Order: sequence, then C-alpha cells, then structure tokens
Amino acid sequence: MNSSLPPWTQEIIDLYESGAASQFLVTGNINDRYLISSNGKSRLSSLTDYLKEILLAKFDVIISYDLGNGTRVEKGGEIFAQWPTYKDKLLPSTPREAIHVLTHYLRFCANVTRLKPDKIIRVAILVQSVNLIIPPSQGSANYELSAIASQLRDWATDPAITSSHCATFLLSENLNDIHPLLATNPQSARITIPLPQADQLMPALTYLSGIYARALAPFITDLSQPAAALAGASLHSIESLLQKREHHQLPLQVDDLIAIKKELVEQDAGGLIEFLKPDRSLDDLYGIESIKQWLRQDIELWKKGDLAALPMGYLFCGPVGTGKTFLVECLAGEAGVPVVKMKNFRDKWVGSTESNLEKIFRLLEALGRCIVFIDEADQALGRRNADSGDSGVNGRIYGMMAEQMSNSRNRGKIIWVLATSRPDLVEVDLKRPGRIDVKIPLFPTSTVEESYALLRALCKRRQVVLPDQLPNNLVQHMPNLLTPGAAEALSVKVYRMLKTKYPDPIEALTKALADYQAPVAPEIIAEQIKLAVAEATDLSFVPNIFR
Repeated sequence: MNSSLPPWTQEIIDLYESGAASQFLVTGNINDRYLISSNGKSRLSSLTDYLKEILLAKFDVIISYDLGNGTRVEKGGEIFAQWPTYKDKLLPSTPREAIHVLTHYLRFCANVTRLKPDKIIRVAILVQSVNLIIPPSQGSANYELSAIASQLRDWATDPAITSSHCATFLLSENLNDIHPLLATNPQSARITIPLPQADQLMPALTYLSGIYARALAPFITDLSQPAAALAGASLHSIESLLQKREHHQLPLQVDDLIAIKKELVEQDAGGLIEFLKPDRSLDDLYGIESIKQWLRQDIELWKKGDLAALPMGYLFCGPVGTGKTFLVECLAGEAGVPVVKMKNFRDKWVGSTESNLEKIFRLLEALGRCIVFIDEADQALGRRNADSGDSGVNGRIYGMMAEQMSNSRNRGKIIWVLATSRPDLVEVDLKRPGRIDVKIPLFPTSTVEESYALLRALCKRRQVVLPDQLPNNLVQHMPNLLTPGAAEALSVKVYRMLKTKYPDPIEALTKALADYQAPVAPEIIAEQIKLAVAEATDLSFVPNIFR
C-alpha cells in the first residue's frame, strides 16, 4: 500500500484487495480537483480521472455512466467489443437500460472467469451523480427507481458478480441524496472524501506554484504556511483564487490568508454557513462578569490544549433581547478561532434538508478548531418525534444533530453554541451533558439603577453623556427588566431626540422615557426568566433576585 496516498484511497485499496468490498459508495468532496502524478508529470483533474489512473490502472475494462453522457467505455474497448450481446450495438443512455446492460456485462465477465480462469477480465464501472439516477423516494412507490436501485445493489450482493474481478464506484456528494435501498446497503462500502487538509494541499500547491508563481511568490520557499491556513477549502476554489491573483498580478499575503480561507469556505458551502466577524470581544459586554470570567477560563484552557474540562457545547438562554447573539459575536473575537453560524439549511425538497446538513458537517470537520453557532435552536434542531406532516424531516434532523454533537472525537475541535429564548422546546437529549455541558442564562436588569447604568453605557457609545447617578426625577420613569436589545433601541431614541429637538441629554432622556413601552409583554419576560433560571448549570450565573 502506498503511504503517500490519502487515507480514503488507501481504505478503498485495503477493502478491495482483502475481498471485504467490491462496491464503493463514494461521497463528500467528489467535485473537487485532484493531483495526479505519473511518469514524472503532474496535473489537476477530476475524481473520475484520479480513480481511473491511480486506483484502476491495472483493470482491463473501465466503463463510466452518467445521466448526461450515457454509457462510455473509457478503457478496453476492444475487450468489451468481444461481448456478443453488444458487439455492434450502441450503448444505451437512459438509466434503466444502461444499468440493465451493465449488470448483464458484469455477469458475462463473471461467467467467462468461471469457465476460463486464464481469461480473467478485470472490470470497473463508475456511475457518476448516482443521486440523479436514483434519488430518495418522493413519498409514493416509484417502481422505476426501485428497479434501478435493486440492480445497483446486486452489484454488491450477487455472489456471481462480487466473486469476480470487478469493482464498482457510485458517486454522490451526499449520502442522503441517494435512494435508501442503496444508501443503507451494508455490503456497499461507504467512502467519504474529506476536504483537503494541509498535508494534501502541500503537493498540490507545489505543483501550482510552477503555474501561478507570482500569486504564490511570498511563499515560494515555504508553502506550509498557505497549506495550513487554507486547509478546509476545496482545491478547486484555491486554484480559482490563484488564477485571479495571477491574472491581476497580486501576490497572496500572510495577512490575507485567514480572510481568504473564510471566503473560500463560505463559497464552497453555498450559503449554508457564514463566519461571524471577530471585531468584538467580551469587553464589549456590559456587566455579566461571572459569565465573562467563565468563558475566558474555557478559552484559556482551549488555547493551552487542556481539554479535560472543556465543554462540548454551551446553551445561551434568556428572554428575547438579552443579547444572546451579541454574546456569541463577542466570543468570536475573544476565542481567536473561526465562529461559524449555521444558516437556514431546511429545504422543501425530499432529502435536501438532510443533504444540506451533511454538507455542513463535512465543512465543519475540515475547519479544524471552530465554534458552531445555532441561533433559534428550538426551531432549528428538530424533534425526536417527527410531526405527521413533515415526512419525518424533523426526526432525521434531530438524529443527525444528536450524533454530531456527541461525537467525542470533536472535543477540542468543535464547540457547539446554541441560543434560544425557549430552552424548554429544545429536546432534552440535545442539551444533556456530553453535548451541551454549560447552560448560561442571560437576564434583563433587576433594578432601575441597573437599567440606567445599562442605558448610560449604550448612550456613551453614541457620545451622549449622562450623569453617573440616576436623577431622582427619572426614577419612577426608568423601566425595570430592561433587556440590552430594548436599551439599545432606547439609546437610539435618546440620540435622535438630542440631535433633532432637545439639546440637553437629560431632557432628551426624559422625553424618550415618557412614552416608552416595553417591546415584549412583562408576563412573557417573566416566564422566559423562569425558564432561563431552570436551565442554568451554575447558580453563580443567576442574580439573587431571580433565584
């Protein structure tokens, strides 16, 4: 076995040569570019070319099929022509006929091998975009799809085929895009191609440095730095970046690498994730000193690599407007690692939601250390018991999220952060220790003095200076249970009145408070406070008045 090959390639070789598998369901980063080196020459090409030249070089016949181009004999056409059934016929292009013909050819080669052991025909079949040929069922029985899926499954289960010298590769970006008859077949080996890491990027960048010398000029003597910084981005997107840089004669700079990597990963994600800007820190938060201290201690442990006490995840809960999202933005700047926000991955098409989630997980695995933020977690994370009208989507989302969040191999790599004002609606299993170890409640102000101090701090950011102490004449007008969100809106109102009608800050504040109405009903705030207190993992996070 060649140790220079990537692990997924070595896994295929090991499974095939040991006889453990002859059918490979290849998912993941299948649409990327791959470095092919042979006879002292290198080039970047597609996955199918990589498979044909690196893994299948010793096979006698290689046949490919895809929905657009139909059936093609890529290698061994003269051997294939000896098959009497299709000696002088055009190969079919429609899926049902093509898979039917290829199945018969595999059985023909198996018969030849059995009758004439000295005339072994080694056959490999590559089915590209198998998800377009046999997508998941749309809710009603589709006998055409089931028939095709059944024959493809036979390639892995029929002893007459598996015992002969054949290998079949079924390619799809996501496992959830494939008919379950095939996706759940235990006799098909599931191979996931990850996004390239630094060790795979090094030889590719070495090759690309000869083509895009100006773009890579600052790193020409040491490509390990861009290889490490760009790990997790597809090689195709990296090559496109270098092409544009070379065209505009703009060399890559060290300071650009992190921003470029985020841009490339967001582009590969197709709008499913975004990176939060690390332009704030925990110093930007007013109050909550015990929470800031706790988070800083965890960040320090993370930076030191001391993972024994590091949580798998946090839950930030509390009434609407208490700054849960803002806290995550501040955490992004404090942690010094990418903070990824999962956007709306739900889709109306059958299987698309699960496929989007599968793609997000693949990207997260490739990023290395990162924090994953899920806002409105009560809506996003699904339910253990699927609703009758959603075709089981919520249940499958729940299962996928539960499995990913509890993966102990990701401790120290991925920290999950959930935010919600309704923690009671998040499934208990998703917020248990081992998935969410620390639950941090955020509260509105508990006294009018706290409300004034918060409002004064926010006004100060707008160069509106208020007295240190709450004026006596404003005590009865100052609202209690003021959230940072409501205080932010109120500070904007004070600033507006100061600039348009009332030049004195106290007068502007007085007029702003005169007609103030809380954006959320007090009874709702009170109920959400109770929920937050009940969730807290440590009472030091809870002010005495709320305990």
